[in-house]
Amino acid sequence: MREPMRIPAMVLIGGLLAALCHGQSMFRGDPAHTGVYAGAGPRKLHGVKWKFATGDRIVSSPVWYEGIVYFGSDDNNVYAVDAATGRQNWKFQTHGPVPSTPAVAAGIVYFASYDGKFYAVDAQTGKLKWKFATGGERRFEAKGIHGLLPKNQTIADPWDLYLSSPVVAQGAVYFGSGDGNLYALDAASGELRWKFGTGDVVHASPAFDSGTLYFGSWDTYLYAVDASSGKEKWRFKSGDDPLVHNQIGFQSSPAVVDGVVYTGCRDANVYAIDAATGKEKWKFYNNGSWVITSPAIVKGKVVFATSDSSLFHIADAATGKSLLKQSTKAYVFSSPAVAGEVVYLGVLNGSLEARDLNTGELLWEYQTEASRQNRNWVLTADRKFNGPMIFTSGWREAAASGLDLQSTVGSFFSSPLIANGAVYIGSTDGYLYALE
Repeated sequence: MREPMRIPAMVLIGGLLAALCHGQSMFRGDPAHTGVYAGAGPRKLHGVKWKFATGDRIVSSPVWYEGIVYFGSDDNNVYAVDAATGRQNWKFQTHGPVPSTPAVAAGIVYFASYDGKFYAVDAQTGKLKWKFATGGERRFEAKGIHGLLPKNQTIADPWDLYLSSPVVAQGAVYFGSGDGNLYALDAASGELRWKFGTGDVVHASPAFDSGTLYFGSWDTYLYAVDASSGKEKWRFKSGDDPLVHNQIGFQSSPAVVDGVVYTGCRDANVYAIDAATGKEKWKFYNNGSWVITSPAIVKGKVVFATSDSSLFHIADAATGKSLLKQSTKAYVFSSPAVAGEVVYLGVLNGSLEARDLNTGELLWEYQTEASRQNRNWVLTADRKFNGPMIFTSGWREAAASGLDLQSTVGSFFSSPLIANGAVYIGSTDGYLYALE
Protein backbone atom coordinates (compact mmCIF):
# COMPACT_ATOMS: atom_id res chain seq x y z
CA MET A 1 0.00 0.00 0.00
CA ARG A 2 1.33 3.44 -0.91
CA GLU A 3 1.13 5.96 1.87
CA PRO A 4 -0.26 9.37 0.85
CA MET A 5 1.70 12.55 1.43
CA ARG A 6 -0.10 14.55 4.12
CA ILE A 7 -0.05 18.31 4.26
CA PRO A 8 -2.03 20.24 6.93
CA ALA A 9 -5.24 21.73 5.56
CA MET A 10 -6.06 25.41 5.81
CA VAL A 11 -9.03 26.54 7.85
CA LEU A 12 -12.09 26.18 5.63
CA ILE A 13 -13.88 29.30 4.50
CA GLY A 14 -17.61 29.75 5.13
CA GLY A 15 -19.78 28.20 2.51
CA LEU A 16 -17.04 26.06 1.05
CA LEU A 17 -17.27 23.83 4.09
CA ALA A 18 -20.46 22.34 2.67
CA ALA A 19 -19.85 23.11 -0.99
CA LEU A 20 -20.52 20.29 -3.38
CA CYS A 21 -20.71 20.20 -7.13
CA HIS A 22 -24.27 19.13 -7.70
CA GLY A 23 -26.97 18.88 -10.33
CA GLN A 24 -25.35 19.58 -13.68
CA SER A 25 -22.23 21.43 -12.54
CA MET A 26 -19.73 18.59 -12.90
CA PHE A 27 -18.84 15.57 -15.04
CA ARG A 28 -21.65 12.98 -15.07
CA GLY A 29 -24.03 15.29 -13.22
CA ASP A 30 -23.20 14.71 -9.54
CA PRO A 31 -20.31 13.76 -7.25
CA ALA A 32 -21.19 10.04 -7.49
CA HIS A 33 -21.10 10.31 -11.33
CA THR A 34 -24.43 8.56 -11.86
CA GLY A 35 -24.97 10.11 -15.32
CA VAL A 36 -28.59 10.97 -14.45
CA TYR A 37 -29.93 14.50 -14.98
CA ALA A 38 -32.96 16.21 -13.44
CA GLY A 39 -35.82 17.13 -15.73
CA ALA A 40 -36.32 15.86 -19.26
CA GLY A 41 -34.50 16.34 -22.54
CA PRO A 42 -36.04 16.34 -26.02
CA ARG A 43 -37.77 13.09 -26.94
CA LYS A 44 -38.18 14.52 -30.42
CA LEU A 45 -35.48 16.58 -32.10
CA HIS A 46 -36.69 20.01 -33.16
CA GLY A 47 -33.32 21.32 -34.30
CA VAL A 48 -30.16 23.19 -33.37
CA LYS A 49 -30.83 25.90 -30.80
CA TRP A 50 -27.35 27.31 -31.37
CA LYS A 51 -23.78 26.22 -31.94
CA PHE A 52 -20.64 27.88 -30.66
CA ALA A 53 -17.31 27.73 -32.49
CA THR A 54 -13.93 27.26 -30.81
CA GLY A 55 -10.51 27.01 -32.43
CA ASP A 56 -10.00 23.23 -32.15
CA ARG A 57 -11.74 19.99 -31.29
CA ILE A 58 -13.81 19.67 -28.11
CA VAL A 59 -13.19 16.52 -26.07
CA SER A 60 -14.23 18.09 -22.75
CA SER A 61 -17.85 17.67 -21.70
CA PRO A 62 -19.98 20.73 -20.90
CA VAL A 63 -21.39 21.48 -17.45
CA TRP A 64 -24.12 23.93 -16.40
CA TYR A 65 -24.13 26.40 -13.52
CA GLU A 66 -26.59 29.27 -13.00
CA GLY A 67 -27.54 29.52 -16.66
CA ILE A 68 -24.00 29.30 -18.03
CA VAL A 69 -22.39 26.35 -19.85
CA TYR A 70 -18.68 25.78 -19.13
CA PHE A 71 -16.37 23.54 -21.18
CA GLY A 72 -12.79 23.17 -22.37
CA SER A 73 -11.40 23.05 -25.89
CA ASP A 74 -8.21 21.72 -27.40
CA ASP A 75 -7.53 25.32 -28.51
CA ASN A 76 -6.13 25.76 -24.93
CA ASN A 77 -9.18 27.70 -23.66
CA VAL A 78 -12.01 27.16 -21.23
CA TYR A 79 -15.24 28.89 -22.25
CA ALA A 80 -18.26 30.27 -20.41
CA VAL A 81 -21.24 30.50 -22.77
CA ASP A 82 -24.80 31.64 -22.08
CA ALA A 83 -26.94 28.49 -22.15
CA ALA A 84 -29.95 30.27 -23.65
CA THR A 85 -28.27 32.25 -26.43
CA GLY A 86 -24.87 30.67 -27.10
CA ARG A 87 -23.13 34.01 -26.54
CA GLN A 88 -19.67 33.94 -24.98
CA ASN A 89 -19.37 35.41 -21.49
CA TRP A 90 -15.63 34.87 -21.24
CA LYS A 91 -12.79 32.55 -22.09
CA PHE A 92 -9.70 31.68 -20.09
CA GLN A 93 -6.48 30.70 -21.84
CA THR A 94 -4.09 28.03 -20.58
CA HIS A 95 -0.89 26.78 -22.22
CA GLY A 96 -2.25 23.41 -23.35
CA PRO A 97 -5.37 21.63 -24.58
CA VAL A 98 -8.19 21.25 -22.05
CA PRO A 99 -9.87 17.84 -22.49
CA SER A 100 -10.83 17.98 -18.80
CA THR A 101 -14.49 18.55 -17.94
CA PRO A 102 -14.81 21.49 -15.52
CA ALA A 103 -16.51 21.35 -12.14
CA VAL A 104 -18.25 24.41 -10.70
CA ALA A 105 -18.90 25.00 -7.01
CA ALA A 106 -19.49 28.13 -4.90
CA GLY A 107 -18.87 30.38 -7.91
CA ILE A 108 -15.52 28.81 -8.87
CA VAL A 109 -14.71 26.82 -12.02
CA TYR A 110 -12.08 24.07 -11.64
CA PHE A 111 -10.28 22.26 -14.48
CA ALA A 112 -7.02 20.68 -15.61
CA SER A 113 -4.92 21.51 -18.68
CA TYR A 114 -2.29 19.60 -20.62
CA ASP A 115 0.15 22.32 -19.54
CA GLY A 116 0.40 20.41 -16.24
CA LYS A 117 -1.50 23.02 -14.24
CA PHE A 118 -4.81 22.79 -12.40
CA TYR A 119 -6.85 26.01 -12.41
CA ALA A 120 -9.53 27.72 -10.36
CA VAL A 121 -11.21 30.73 -11.99
CA ASP A 122 -14.13 32.95 -11.06
CA ALA A 123 -17.32 31.60 -12.64
CA GLN A 124 -18.73 35.06 -13.41
CA THR A 125 -15.63 36.87 -14.67
CA GLY A 126 -13.18 34.18 -15.76
CA LYS A 127 -10.46 35.76 -13.64
CA LEU A 128 -7.82 33.45 -12.17
CA LYS A 129 -8.21 32.75 -8.45
CA TRP A 130 -5.33 30.26 -8.15
CA LYS A 131 -3.45 27.57 -10.02
CA PHE A 132 -1.56 24.49 -8.93
CA ALA A 133 1.34 22.74 -10.68
CA THR A 134 1.25 18.94 -10.78
CA GLY A 135 4.24 16.78 -11.64
CA GLY A 136 3.34 17.26 -15.32
CA GLU A 137 0.95 15.68 -17.79
CA ARG A 138 1.57 12.77 -20.15
CA ARG A 139 -0.41 10.11 -21.92
CA PHE A 140 -0.27 6.43 -21.06
CA GLU A 141 2.58 4.81 -22.96
CA ALA A 142 4.18 1.41 -23.43
CA LYS A 143 6.47 -0.45 -25.80
CA GLY A 144 4.66 -1.84 -28.82
CA ILE A 145 1.30 -0.67 -27.49
CA HIS A 146 -1.71 -2.10 -29.42
CA GLY A 147 0.79 -4.11 -31.47
CA LEU A 148 2.14 -0.96 -33.14
CA LEU A 149 5.62 -0.96 -34.62
CA PRO A 150 8.46 -0.70 -33.75
CA LYS A 151 7.64 -3.19 -31.02
CA ASN A 152 10.54 -2.02 -28.85
CA GLN A 153 9.59 1.65 -29.18
CA THR A 154 7.79 3.32 -26.28
CA ILE A 155 4.65 4.80 -27.84
CA ALA A 156 2.12 7.19 -26.33
CA ASP A 157 -1.42 5.84 -26.56
CA PRO A 158 -3.29 7.94 -29.15
CA TRP A 159 -6.64 6.94 -27.58
CA ASP A 160 -5.71 8.38 -24.18
CA LEU A 161 -7.75 11.47 -25.04
CA TYR A 162 -9.14 12.76 -21.78
CA LEU A 163 -7.73 14.44 -18.71
CA SER A 164 -9.22 13.67 -15.31
CA SER A 165 -12.25 15.80 -14.44
CA PRO A 166 -12.45 17.18 -10.91
CA VAL A 167 -14.99 16.51 -8.19
CA VAL A 168 -15.60 19.02 -5.38
CA ALA A 169 -16.65 17.85 -1.92
CA GLN A 170 -15.94 18.58 1.75
CA GLY A 171 -14.25 21.87 0.88
CA ALA A 172 -11.70 20.16 -1.36
CA VAL A 173 -11.26 19.54 -5.08
CA TYR A 174 -10.01 16.12 -6.21
CA PHE A 175 -8.56 15.10 -9.59
CA GLY A 176 -6.12 12.68 -11.20
CA SER A 177 -2.99 13.47 -13.19
CA GLY A 178 -0.68 12.02 -15.80
CA ASP A 179 2.02 12.04 -13.12
CA GLY A 180 0.23 9.04 -11.54
CA ASN A 181 -1.25 10.85 -8.55
CA LEU A 182 -4.71 11.65 -7.27
CA TYR A 183 -4.64 15.15 -5.77
CA ALA A 184 -6.70 16.74 -3.00
CA LEU A 185 -6.47 20.55 -2.94
CA ASP A 186 -8.18 23.06 -0.70
CA ALA A 187 -11.01 24.37 -2.86
CA ALA A 188 -10.64 27.96 -1.65
CA SER A 189 -6.86 28.38 -1.74
CA GLY A 190 -5.44 25.60 -3.91
CA GLU A 191 -3.19 24.43 -1.08
CA LEU A 192 -2.23 20.76 -1.31
CA ARG A 193 -3.96 18.65 1.34
CA TRP A 194 -2.61 15.30 0.18
CA LYS A 195 -1.72 13.31 -2.89
CA PHE A 196 -2.03 9.58 -3.46
CA GLY A 197 0.39 7.80 -5.78
CA THR A 198 -0.57 5.01 -8.18
CA GLY A 199 1.60 3.06 -10.58
CA ASP A 200 0.69 4.93 -13.76
CA VAL A 201 -1.35 7.68 -15.42
CA VAL A 202 -4.65 8.67 -13.76
CA HIS A 203 -6.94 10.20 -16.38
CA ALA A 204 -10.18 8.66 -15.10
CA SER A 205 -12.24 11.02 -12.97
CA PRO A 206 -12.78 10.30 -9.27
CA ALA A 207 -16.29 9.70 -7.95
CA PHE A 208 -17.16 10.79 -4.41
CA ASP A 209 -19.65 9.05 -2.13
CA SER A 210 -19.99 9.00 1.66
CA GLY A 211 -16.50 10.34 2.36
CA THR A 212 -14.70 8.03 -0.07
CA LEU A 213 -13.15 8.63 -3.50
CA TYR A 214 -13.25 5.90 -6.14
CA PHE A 215 -11.04 6.08 -9.22
CA GLY A 216 -9.11 3.94 -11.67
CA SER A 217 -5.54 4.16 -12.89
CA TRP A 218 -3.75 2.88 -15.94
CA ASP A 219 -1.81 0.65 -13.55
CA THR A 220 -4.83 -1.77 -13.78
CA TYR A 221 -6.20 -0.97 -10.30
CA LEU A 222 -9.40 0.68 -9.13
CA TYR A 223 -8.85 2.44 -5.81
CA ALA A 224 -10.98 3.49 -2.86
CA VAL A 225 -9.34 6.29 -0.86
CA ASP A 226 -10.52 8.17 2.21
CA ALA A 227 -11.36 11.70 1.04
CA SER A 228 -10.21 13.37 4.27
CA SER A 229 -6.90 11.62 4.83
CA GLY A 230 -5.90 10.20 1.44
CA LYS A 231 -5.42 6.75 2.97
CA GLU A 232 -6.16 3.73 0.83
CA LYS A 233 -9.19 1.66 1.85
CA TRP A 234 -8.89 -1.01 -0.84
CA ARG A 235 -7.77 -1.64 -4.38
CA PHE A 236 -9.33 -3.86 -7.04
CA LYS A 237 -7.24 -5.55 -9.74
CA SER A 238 -8.54 -5.60 -13.32
CA GLY A 239 -7.14 -7.56 -16.26
CA ASP A 240 -3.60 -7.31 -17.56
CA ASP A 241 -2.04 -7.41 -21.03
CA PRO A 242 1.76 -7.38 -20.72
CA LEU A 243 2.52 -8.01 -24.40
CA VAL A 244 0.78 -5.19 -26.29
CA HIS A 245 -0.96 -3.26 -23.48
CA ASN A 246 -4.23 -3.13 -25.39
CA GLN A 247 -6.62 -4.73 -22.89
CA ILE A 248 -5.41 -2.79 -19.88
CA GLY A 249 -6.24 0.12 -17.60
CA PHE A 250 -9.12 2.36 -16.58
CA GLN A 251 -10.23 5.15 -18.89
CA SER A 252 -13.84 4.89 -17.74
CA SER A 253 -14.80 6.84 -14.62
CA PRO A 254 -16.77 5.01 -11.92
CA ALA A 255 -20.34 5.64 -10.77
CA VAL A 256 -21.40 4.86 -7.20
CA VAL A 257 -25.00 3.92 -6.36
CA ASP A 258 -26.44 2.10 -3.34
CA GLY A 259 -23.07 0.90 -2.08
CA VAL A 260 -21.86 -0.43 -5.42
CA VAL A 261 -19.15 0.98 -7.71
CA TYR A 262 -19.79 0.48 -11.44
CA THR A 263 -17.05 1.11 -13.98
CA GLY A 264 -15.92 0.15 -17.45
CA CYS A 265 -12.38 -0.98 -18.24
CA ARG A 266 -10.10 -1.39 -21.22
CA ASP A 267 -9.88 -5.09 -20.35
CA ALA A 268 -13.35 -5.27 -22.00
CA ASN A 269 -15.31 -5.66 -18.77
CA VAL A 270 -17.87 -3.61 -16.92
CA TYR A 271 -17.41 -4.26 -13.21
CA ALA A 272 -19.76 -3.99 -10.24
CA ILE A 273 -17.68 -3.79 -7.06
CA ASP A 274 -18.80 -3.61 -3.44
CA ALA A 275 -18.01 -0.06 -2.31
CA ALA A 276 -17.23 -1.11 1.27
CA THR A 277 -14.99 -4.09 0.64
CA GLY A 278 -13.68 -3.81 -2.93
CA LYS A 279 -14.97 -7.30 -3.73
CA GLU A 280 -16.32 -8.04 -7.19
CA LYS A 281 -20.10 -8.53 -7.33
CA TRP A 282 -20.25 -9.25 -11.08
CA LYS A 283 -18.57 -8.42 -14.37
CA PHE A 284 -19.96 -8.09 -17.87
CA TYR A 285 -17.52 -9.17 -20.59
CA ASN A 286 -17.69 -7.41 -23.95
CA ASN A 287 -15.79 -9.83 -26.17
CA GLY A 288 -12.54 -7.88 -26.29
CA SER A 289 -14.10 -4.46 -26.86
CA TRP A 290 -12.99 -1.59 -24.63
CA VAL A 291 -15.50 0.13 -22.37
CA ILE A 292 -14.34 3.74 -22.29
CA THR A 293 -17.77 5.15 -21.46
CA SER A 294 -18.61 5.85 -17.85
CA PRO A 295 -21.81 3.93 -17.05
CA ALA A 296 -25.06 5.66 -16.12
CA ILE A 297 -26.99 4.03 -13.29
CA VAL A 298 -30.76 4.54 -13.21
CA LYS A 299 -33.79 2.55 -12.04
CA GLY A 300 -31.75 -0.56 -11.34
CA LYS A 301 -30.10 -0.46 -14.76
CA VAL A 302 -26.51 0.02 -15.91
CA VAL A 303 -26.32 1.91 -19.21
CA PHE A 304 -23.06 1.84 -21.19
CA ALA A 305 -21.59 1.44 -24.68
CA THR A 306 -18.49 -0.12 -26.25
CA SER A 307 -15.74 0.97 -28.60
CA ASP A 308 -14.73 -1.67 -31.19
CA SER A 309 -18.01 -3.60 -31.14
CA SER A 310 -20.02 -0.34 -31.32
CA LEU A 311 -22.84 -1.55 -29.06
CA PHE A 312 -25.29 0.21 -26.76
CA HIS A 313 -26.01 -1.94 -23.70
CA ILE A 314 -28.33 -1.98 -20.72
CA ALA A 315 -27.61 -4.49 -17.95
CA ASP A 316 -29.33 -5.32 -14.68
CA ALA A 317 -27.56 -3.46 -11.88
CA ALA A 318 -28.03 -6.25 -9.35
CA THR A 319 -26.88 -9.21 -11.46
CA GLY A 320 -25.07 -7.87 -14.52
CA LYS A 321 -27.46 -9.78 -16.77
CA SER A 322 -27.91 -8.23 -20.21
CA LEU A 323 -31.30 -6.58 -20.65
CA LEU A 324 -30.81 -5.26 -24.19
CA LYS A 325 -28.23 -4.26 -26.77
CA GLN A 326 -28.38 -2.21 -29.96
CA SER A 327 -25.84 -1.26 -32.62
CA THR A 328 -24.51 2.31 -32.69
CA LYS A 329 -22.66 1.72 -36.02
CA ALA A 330 -19.39 3.27 -34.78
CA TYR A 331 -17.12 3.35 -31.72
CA VAL A 332 -18.40 5.02 -28.56
CA PHE A 333 -16.17 6.89 -26.10
CA SER A 334 -18.83 9.42 -25.03
CA SER A 335 -20.63 8.51 -21.79
CA PRO A 336 -24.43 8.07 -21.81
CA ALA A 337 -26.58 10.68 -20.10
CA VAL A 338 -30.08 9.83 -18.88
CA ALA A 339 -32.91 12.34 -18.50
CA GLY A 340 -36.42 11.06 -17.88
CA GLU A 341 -36.94 8.00 -20.07
CA VAL A 342 -34.34 8.95 -22.68
CA VAL A 343 -30.63 8.08 -23.00
CA TYR A 344 -28.40 10.49 -24.94
CA LEU A 345 -25.16 9.18 -26.40
CA GLY A 346 -22.44 10.62 -28.63
CA VAL A 347 -20.92 8.38 -31.31
CA LEU A 348 -17.56 8.81 -33.05
CA ASN A 349 -19.17 8.87 -36.51
CA GLY A 350 -20.51 12.35 -35.72
CA SER A 351 -23.97 11.27 -34.52
CA LEU A 352 -25.72 12.15 -31.30
CA GLU A 353 -28.30 9.48 -30.49
CA ALA A 354 -31.41 9.63 -28.31
CA ARG A 355 -32.66 6.18 -27.26
CA ASP A 356 -35.59 4.98 -25.21
CA LEU A 357 -34.38 3.85 -21.78
CA ASN A 358 -36.77 0.91 -21.65
CA THR A 359 -36.56 -0.48 -25.19
CA GLY A 360 -33.30 0.88 -26.58
CA GLU A 361 -35.26 2.16 -29.60
CA LEU A 362 -33.51 4.95 -31.52
CA LEU A 363 -35.83 7.95 -31.09
CA TRP A 364 -33.74 10.40 -33.10
CA GLU A 365 -30.19 11.22 -34.06
CA TYR A 366 -28.39 14.39 -34.99
CA GLN A 367 -25.55 14.21 -37.49
CA THR A 368 -22.91 16.94 -37.71
CA GLU A 369 -22.39 18.68 -41.03
CA ALA A 370 -18.88 17.24 -41.19
CA SER A 371 -20.36 13.75 -40.80
CA ARG A 372 -22.94 14.37 -43.51
CA GLN A 373 -20.31 15.69 -45.92
CA ASN A 374 -17.84 12.87 -45.14
CA ARG A 375 -15.28 14.61 -47.35
CA ASN A 376 -12.46 12.18 -46.71
CA TRP A 377 -14.65 9.08 -47.16
CA VAL A 378 -14.01 8.17 -43.55
CA LEU A 379 -17.48 6.63 -43.28
CA THR A 380 -19.00 3.88 -45.39
CA ALA A 381 -22.52 4.13 -46.85
CA ASP A 382 -23.99 2.69 -43.63
CA ARG A 383 -21.98 5.23 -41.57
CA LYS A 384 -19.50 2.80 -40.14
CA PHE A 385 -15.80 3.64 -40.15
CA ASN A 386 -13.82 2.67 -43.24
CA GLY A 387 -11.13 0.95 -41.17
CA PRO A 388 -8.68 -0.14 -43.90
CA MET A 389 -8.59 3.37 -45.31
CA ILE A 390 -8.24 5.12 -41.93
CA PHE A 391 -5.68 2.84 -40.28
CA THR A 392 -3.37 2.02 -43.14
CA SER A 393 -0.59 0.21 -41.28
CA GLY A 394 0.75 -0.85 -37.89
CA TRP A 395 3.41 1.86 -37.92
CA ARG A 396 3.18 4.05 -34.83
CA GLU A 397 2.48 7.31 -36.68
CA ALA A 398 -0.34 5.63 -38.64
CA ALA A 399 -2.49 5.19 -35.52
CA ALA A 400 -2.33 8.87 -34.57
CA SER A 401 -2.89 10.12 -38.13
CA GLY A 402 -5.78 7.64 -38.49
CA LEU A 403 -7.40 8.98 -35.35
CA ASP A 404 -7.05 12.53 -36.70
CA LEU A 405 -8.63 11.47 -39.98
CA GLN A 406 -11.45 9.72 -38.14
CA SER A 407 -12.13 12.92 -36.20
CA THR A 408 -12.77 14.94 -39.38
CA VAL A 409 -16.40 13.75 -39.31
CA GLY A 410 -17.12 15.73 -36.13
CA SER A 411 -16.77 12.85 -33.69
CA PHE A 412 -18.46 13.09 -30.30
CA PHE A 413 -15.88 12.22 -27.62
CA SER A 414 -17.62 14.74 -25.36
CA SER A 415 -20.47 13.47 -23.16
CA PRO A 416 -23.94 15.04 -23.33
CA LEU A 417 -25.27 17.51 -20.77
CA ILE A 418 -29.04 17.87 -20.36
CA ALA A 419 -30.28 21.14 -18.88
CA ASN A 420 -33.53 23.10 -19.24
CA GLY A 421 -34.86 20.74 -21.89
CA ALA A 422 -31.82 21.00 -24.17
CA VAL A 423 -28.85 18.74 -24.92
CA TYR A 424 -25.36 20.29 -24.97
CA ILE A 425 -22.36 18.45 -26.40
CA GLY A 426 -18.96 19.23 -27.95
CA SER A 427 -17.56 17.83 -31.19
CA THR A 428 -14.18 17.39 -32.84
CA ASP A 429 -15.43 19.84 -35.49
CA GLY A 430 -14.75 22.51 -32.83
CA TYR A 431 -18.38 23.36 -32.10
CA LEU A 432 -20.39 23.13 -28.92
CA TYR A 433 -23.97 22.23 -29.89
CA ALA A 434 -27.23 23.05 -28.12
CA LEU A 435 -30.02 20.82 -29.44
CA GLU A 436 -33.69 21.00 -28.53
